[in-house]
Amino acid sequence: MKRGQAALEFLMTYGWAILVVLAAIAALAYFGVLSPDRFLPEKCTMPSGLACLDFKADNSTGITVIIQNSLGFDINTVTLRLDGCTTTAANASGPSSLTNGETGTYTFACATAQPSGKFRGGLNMSYVRQDTSLSHVKYGELILTIP
Repeated sequence: MKRGQAALEFLMTYGWAILVVLAAIAALAYFGVLSPDRFLPEKCTMPSGLACLDFKADNSTGITVIIQNSLGFDINTVTLRLDGCTTTAANASGPSSLTNGETGTYTFACATAQPSGKFRGGLNMSYVRQDTSLSHVKYGELILTIP
């Protein structure tokens, strides 16, 4: 009888302590202290051959991305789109052709102001190879902090 009582007292004592810790963690998660968005680094990734050199977000000008063509050939009819900028994908203003090694600055003027915090969107770049006239689409990702 004493073993059963000791086991029950042990479970009750430490059970309440574990319950209090779980409630504290739940409260922190509810109020956003443990939000994973706060810990995500800013990054811009594109597939090999296309380098995302720099990027920034500004509420007045929008989102600006600098892309370098490292594919080994010239590309024409370059269209860069950013999903997640507005309710529909936003086309960027920037150069429509990039020679090998050239960089282009593309600016996305989002239709609505983005809220402060982390922004995550897909970059879609379509282009036509100058030497073969074949069209291609490359997909990347952009994660940044909007002030």
